[in-house]
Amino acid sequence: MKIAVVGSGSWGTAVAGLVGADEVQLWARRPEVAESINNRHHNPDYLVDYELPPHISSTVDLEEAVTSADLLVWGVPSHGYRQVLELAAPLISPDVPIVSLSKGIEADTLMRMTEVTADVLPDHDPGRIGVLTGPNLAAEIAAGQPAAAVVAFSDGDVATEVQPLFHGPTFRVYTNTDVVGAESAGALKNVMAIGAGMAHGMGFGMNTLATLITRALFELTRLGSALGGRPLTFAGLAGMGDLIATCMSEQSRNHRVGFGIGQGKTVDQVIAEMNMVAEGVKSTRGILALGEREGVEMPIAEQVGRVLYEGATAAEIMGNLMGRSVGSETDGLA
Repeated sequence: MKIAVVGSGSWGTAVAGLVGADEVQLWARRPEVAESINNRHHNPDYLVDYELPPHISSTVDLEEAVTSADLLVWGVPSHGYRQVLELAAPLISPDVPIVSLSKGIEADTLMRMTEVTADVLPDHDPGRIGVLTGPNLAAEIAAGQPAAAVVAFSDGDVATEVQPLFHGPTFRVYTNTDVVGAESAGALKNVMAIGAGMAHGMGFGMNTLATLITRALFELTRLGSALGGRPLTFAGLAGMGDLIATCMSEQSRNHRVGFGIGQGKTVDQVIAEMNMVAEGVKSTRGILALGEREGVEMPIAEQVGRVLYEGATAAEIMGNLMGRSVGSETDGLA
């Protein structure tokens, strides 16, 4: 069996190391990355201390990676997802399972990545387009720390077929047929993690973070349900699990963006200091547009957007959130 992982960022690299197959090929944009993986079993840019298993090879040739693959794992960030997929489209069989790793929203179309996949590949079996998501910080997964995830396909048989390819001694994988809920939760939590990072950067403690995370879960559930997701999905690994990990961990890119802003840095300063993509910076605008389209109130996301795009400070938005009128805890969930 051959599995292609398209995208050699930190999560793509970690997932390549997880996959149980005889042949795993990791596609990289830059020749020096592929050369390092092939000759030294290390990604020189991401997870640099992680030694990749010897059965993993790398290539910059997208055709070589994709052709004849039994499973495609798409680890390209949301802003480049469509472009790379369009390049590979003529090479992709309509019945090969495709698993998205990207937790973002396409800016122009407001599509989730499985929707982008179906849009680029209109003849592809929609039941074979899915997502792997959950509380999965790449460095901890690469280090072999116990963790779990959800692999979601609308066709439950395909989810069951793909499940054992990712499941292992330190990585439990559960199946789900709620692709919309699992995938939207992964995109929405990035926005909330920026807010949590701001609270952390301002020096607030666990009461503040617990309050923010709990209310963030309500926002995830409201919007995700409006998009067609099942509420129970948001209480699981794709929702609450990923939200906790991303909001609480300093390894989270989105948390780091918020933390820097909470310390008084500008958005541009924080991004310039990072060597990785923080999906929430790009996708917050799309999340807000989805909320407006669906008529869903999203106060935390709205305030994060004011910081990212309008120059508001972390102190201002905390004051705005705490000063909102209060009502029933479960308003909007019925």
